[in-house]
Amino acid sequence: MALPWIAAGLAGLLALHFLQKTCFPYFWADLIYLLKVVRYGLRIEIYKRTGSVVTVVDNFMEQARRVPNKPFLIYQEQVYTYRDVDRRSNQVAQVFMKYSPLEKEDTVAMLMSNEPDFLNVWFGLAKLGCRLAFLNYNIRSRSLLHCFHSSGAKMLIVGADMVETLEEILPNLQEDNISVWVMAKEVSIKGVNTILDKLEHVTDKPVPQHLRHVSSIRAATLYIFTSGTTGLPKAALISQLQTLKGAAGIWAFGGTEDDIVYITLPLYHSAASLIGIGGSIYLGATCVLKKKFSASQFWIDCKKHNVTVVQYIGELCRYLCNQPLKEGEKDHKVRMAVGNGVRSDVWKEFIRRFGDIKMCELYGATEGNICFMNHTGKIGSVGRSNIFYKLLFPFELIKYDIQKDEPIINEQGWCERVKKGETGLLISQVNKNNPFFGYAGNKNHTTKKLLCNVFRKGDVYFNTGDLMVQDSENFLYFRDRIGDTFRWKGENVATTEVADIIGMLNFIQEANIYGVAIPEHEGKVGMASIIVKANETLDVKTIYEQIVTYLPGYARPRFLRLQENMEMTGTFKQQKFRLVEQGFNPSAVPDPLYFLDDSEKSYVPLTKDIYDKILSGQIKL
Repeated sequence: MALPWIAAGLAGLLALHFLQKTCFPYFWADLIYLLKVVRYGLRIEIYKRTGSVVTVVDNFMEQARRVPNKPFLIYQEQVYTYRDVDRRSNQVAQVFMKYSPLEKEDTVAMLMSNEPDFLNVWFGLAKLGCRLAFLNYNIRSRSLLHCFHSSGAKMLIVGADMVETLEEILPNLQEDNISVWVMAKEVSIKGVNTILDKLEHVTDKPVPQHLRHVSSIRAATLYIFTSGTTGLPKAALISQLQTLKGAAGIWAFGGTEDDIVYITLPLYHSAASLIGIGGSIYLGATCVLKKKFSASQFWIDCKKHNVTVVQYIGELCRYLCNQPLKEGEKDHKVRMAVGNGVRSDVWKEFIRRFGDIKMCELYGATEGNICFMNHTGKIGSVGRSNIFYKLLFPFELIKYDIQKDEPIINEQGWCERVKKGETGLLISQVNKNNPFFGYAGNKNHTTKKLLCNVFRKGDVYFNTGDLMVQDSENFLYFRDRIGDTFRWKGENVATTEVADIIGMLNFIQEANIYGVAIPEHEGKVGMASIIVKANETLDVKTIYEQIVTYLPGYARPRFLRLQENMEMTGTFKQQKFRLVEQGFNPSAVPDPLYFLDDSEKSYVPLTKDIYDKILSGQIKL
C-alpha cells in the first residue's frame, strides 16, 4: 500500500526539481548568497545596537592573536606574519604618540605606494583612533594639494619613494604649518620629520585600547578619493560600515582562510585596501602584495606563491590576454578572480586561456550605497537582483536623456522607470539602512550626488552616474558613464579637471574634454576639443608639457581636435555627444587632429597610418 505513495512522492520531488531548474534556475545560488548577506547584516546590526563596533583593525588584531605565526603579507620575497605587522604597526602608533601632538579623530593623509609600511602606518594610526586619507600617488601639484586640504588632514606621511612628489607641494604645506613625515631614517629636506629612526627607540607593545574604540558604525575611518562627475578629485567619506562591507566581499564569493590573495592594484584604491586587504584580514588569509602590476610577471608570481585568489579590473584582464602565448599558462592554483569592469569577450578569453577560474564580477562606487555581486558567474553581468535583495537594497533604473545629460521627467513631474532590457540610470534609495555618507569638504559635492523627489515628494536617491540595463532574468549589465566623466585604465577621469589644466595656457580660449571608445579596449580614452584665441597660434608641444606636468597618465588626452567654434547645448553646456560619436578618425572628422606621442614629447598630426596602427594594436595606448 505504501509503494504508490512513495512513488507519488518521488514523482512530485522530481517534478519540483524540474520546475525549479526550468523556471527558477538560480534559486539555490540566490538563496545561499542571500543567506550570507543576511548573516553578515545581522552582525552589523549587533554593532549598531550595542554601540561597540569590531573594526577591520580589531579583526586584524584578533587574527594576530589567533594565528600569530601565519604569513599575512608577502612582499618582494619577504614574509611578514600577522604578529610581525601587528608589532610594527604598534611601533608606528608609539612613535606618533610620543613624537607628535596627534589626537584621536585627527585626520592624517598618506602619500605612499604599495609597500608593507603602507599597512603599518594605516593600522598604527587607526590604533590611535585617527582617520586616514589615502592620496593617489599618480596625481601631482595643484590636484594633490587640493586632495590633501579637502580631507582636512593635519599631517602628511610620505613614502621614501614619494619624496620628489612631496617637494613640489612642500612650500605650500609649510606655509599652512602642516606637519610632514617621511618613511625614512634621514632626509635632506629642511623641516621634514623622519619615522624609521624613531621606530628604533619605541616599544612594540600595544597602545591603550580606548584610543581605537569605535561606538558608531557610521563613524568615518578613511577618506578615499574619487573623481566623481565634476571637478577635482573628491574625498569620499568611508565609514566603518563601508569598510566592514568591503571586507566581506571575498568571503561572500567563497573565500576561505586557506586562500592566498594576490594584490597588484594600488592600495589607495578601495578595491585593494577594503576588499583585498580587508578581505584577507576577515578570512585570516595571506596576501601577496605587488608594488606595481606587471603583466609579464603576473602568472610567475601566482605560481611561485601558490596564489588562489587574484584581484582585477577589466583592463588588467585584457593586458594578461594580450601577452604572448606561453606553455603551461593553466599550470597554477588560481581558482577565483574578484574585481570589476571586464568585458564579456575578455572574460571568455581569460577563462579559455588561463583555465577554469571563477570570475567574481562586482559593482559598487567607492562612495556609493549600493553593491551588486555576480554570484552566479553569468558572463558580462555585474550581478543579479531579486525581490528580497531589492527589499534590503532598494534601487531603480530610470529613463535618462543622454544628449541633455539629465533624467527624463514626465508630465506629472516625476522620473520614470525603464522597462526590462532598456538602458537606464542606476539610482539607489538613501535611507537609514542604506545611508550615503558623502564627501569631506564642500557640502555641495554631496548634495549634487543626490536626486530628490524622484517618484514621490520627499524621497532621496543616490545618483551613481552609471547607465545600466536589467534583463528578463534580473541580471544587471553596465553600459556607460554619464556626465562629465569617463573611465580609462581603471580610473575615473573628471573632464572639468583636465579642461582646467589645458585652459591655464594663455593661447587656449576653450577646451572641451570627453572620452572616445577604442576597439578592444576597456573604457574610453581622453580627447580634447580646443579653440585657440584670436591672433594666437596652437603650440602642441606646450600642451604636451602642461598635461605631463599636471595630470596623471590615465587623465592625459591622447587626442586633440582643433575647432573654430564650440557647439553648445540648449542649456549652454558644451556639446559632447556629437564629438563622442564622431571619434578620432581623421578620414571622417573635418577638423585637424593630433595624437600624443611620448617619443616626440609632443602632439603630432594624427594621420591615417597612425589611426590604423592604433586600431590594429601596433600603437599601444
